[in-house]
Amino acid sequence: MKNILFMHGGGPTAVINASLSGSIRELYDRKFDGDILYAPFGTGGLMKGKINKIPNLSDSDLIRLERTPGSAIGTGRDHLEGDDYDKLAKILNENNVGYVVMTGGNGTMDTCRKLSSAASKYNIVVAGTPKTMDNDLSVTDNSPGFGSAARYIAACVREASEDVLGLPIHACVIEALGRDAGWVTAASVMAKSGKAPGADIILVPEVPFDKDKFLTRVEKIHKEKGGVVIVASEGMRYSDKTPIVEPVFQVGRSVYFGDVSSHLSNLIIKELGIKARSEKPGILGRASISWQSDIDRAEAIECGRVSVRCALEGKNGYMSVIKRISSEPFKFEAIESPILDSILEARTLDESFIDKENMFINESFIDYAKPLIGSIGNDFCSFV
Repeated sequence: MKNILFMHGGGPTAVINASLSGSIRELYDRKFDGDILYAPFGTGGLMKGKINKIPNLSDSDLIRLERTPGSAIGTGRDHLEGDDYDKLAKILNENNVGYVVMTGGNGTMDTCRKLSSAASKYNIVVAGTPKTMDNDLSVTDNSPGFGSAARYIAACVREASEDVLGLPIHACVIEALGRDAGWVTAASVMAKSGKAPGADIILVPEVPFDKDKFLTRVEKIHKEKGGVVIVASEGMRYSDKTPIVEPVFQVGRSVYFGDVSSHLSNLIIKELGIKARSEKPGILGRASISWQSDIDRAEAIECGRVSVRCALEGKNGYMSVIKRISSEPFKFEAIESPILDSILEARTLDESFIDKENMFINESFIDYAKPLIGSIGNDFCSFV
């Protein structure tokens, strides 16, 4: 019997391990009698010939796995060249691996597609499971990882806006993850609670940053309210596509941006003379199990199951995706789809979701995202 091997790629999410759990559950249900293996830290580990066996897991183990942050088998961002795919395929064949399931975002799914081609000469089937909190995979309604990251930022902005409501003397700039697409940043629109409006300004990378327009908007809101809550994507750029803060460094598609929130808060202080502070949740927003979305976890589990089915049924170069059946009540189905050559093209926010004039997000986005996020707590009680 051939073995099956799992690999994770890219940044972890709050539900990447839920997909792994779903895959293992599917294998158990099918009474798979090969070894269930993993390459620690993804393709980088496999390139070094590192392959480990996943032990037998009880149902309680799998439930804990579904609620474990980070990557339980390790993940990586290794850059592969043309010949590397043949080397990986050879290592898989030497270890009697007949099936591979890779979990990740755009880059990982592109790697999955290329490996499926290289491994086909050994009759090895490679399938993919979607994962990205950025929600920028174009072939799926949403990506496992997004719902939880969106829930986290909405909850944080809700609490921060209550703080600013109670001491309305400054601008608070909160930086959200999102290199090319503003899905997570836009989720802050759902922070409104009671008297606190949540975010006052939401800056997404789909809209070029206009310094003068931004400062004018901040000054107007500050005069009206005293306090301003701003949520800005880490990937903010000017109209010529240059980042508003020079990246710390870049390797391939991996970009480590500078502190956008710090830059904007300093801009407010220097240009407007308004007290400002910056906040940058960073990986806290992608790893928080306390704010893990139930729907996000359920989608991740089902995607993990479907990916295994694709692999065992010989569907090479396929991945699982989410199909939305209805929004109210929310119903979804995990289905299969071929991994397209265009998988690296990031899906950005629909124009209909963006209020460019007011630097905000429209109600239509809430209709899309709210079912994925779930509740972010009860309304607060404020007297001011």
